[in-house]
Amino acid sequence: MIGIDNGREGLKMNTSLKPSPVIIDTDMAPDDWMAILYLLTSPHAEVRAITVAATGEAHAGPGTRNALRLLKLADKTSVPVAHGREKPLRGDNGWPLSVRLAIDWRLGMGLPRTAQKPSSQTAVQLLISLIMQSPERMHLLALGPLTNLAEALQTEARLTDKIEQLTIMGGAVNVPGNITPSGFKKLENHHAEWNIYCDPYAASVVFDSGLPVTLVPLDVTNTIPVTKAFRQRSQELQRTASAQFVHKVLRRLKTLTGDREYYFWDPLAAVLVTHADIGVYEHMPLKVVQEEGPQDGRTLVAKDSSSVRVCTAVDNAQFEAVFLNTLNGLADT
Repeated sequence: MIGIDNGREGLKMNTSLKPSPVIIDTDMAPDDWMAILYLLTSPHAEVRAITVAATGEAHAGPGTRNALRLLKLADKTSVPVAHGREKPLRGDNGWPLSVRLAIDWRLGMGLPRTAQKPSSQTAVQLLISLIMQSPERMHLLALGPLTNLAEALQTEARLTDKIEQLTIMGGAVNVPGNITPSGFKKLENHHAEWNIYCDPYAASVVFDSGLPVTLVPLDVTNTIPVTKAFRQRSQELQRTASAQFVHKVLRRLKTLTGDREYYFWDPLAAVLVTHADIGVYEHMPLKVVQEEGPQDGRTLVAKDSSSVRVCTAVDNAQFEAVFLNTLNGLADT
């Protein structure tokens, strides 16, 4: 461990009138939908693009179409959308087909159709062109496997000078992973988290790139469950189309998961992009295990590894208030 801070050193909440430029790289799972809508409605963020990490939960085509429909819902149809490859840079880890198909079809939930078309560029091309041409340094938010980002960094090394911060929802540092507990794969892996597991090599490339990385791992996301009280507050507000859809997602997830906990994985990472000061952070030397076996994809504290800023705690009440108020067009707390 190199040091501890409370978010007020380094990254801070954007309190200026000008929103921060953000690119979202996402695998378009249900918690991604909520995180995307949060940033599209936040006055502190200007979403410049959405790139689909198709090595994650959604396939390339459906993931792209669903991203375009979310933009229609939020009335942000000028934001370009592109997808990346469906195979990891190395290996063949990935979600089972049954899960991917359910996500492709949005768990049976409706979204408005749109005339907006996907970008003619690939995700990697779009990332490189937007970042290199921007007069401002970008904030990247990664909500899925890091395949697109790693491929972009390998293609254009100068990206590291143009990225202000990369926030990643992924990894499990000092807590168990979520591969085996998910029950989706007959695989004994109690250490890895899905986003890192789907392309461990890509995660290693990103960690070692020299980018300023903030990791939002299971260690902190699993302290922010979706509670009955939150669902009740969500039901009572619903002042915008985005808030209404998020409430429907929460209801559907409750039906599907039953008594199992569902956490605000990606929404927490999104809120930390705009309100970093609600988190507590430690700088840790992290490596990603890439060998096949029961630790494949593990994020491990190891000497002489790249230093990563890891969120270790968060103010739950502030997160819930900022997330819900922003979706409903209310003032920040």
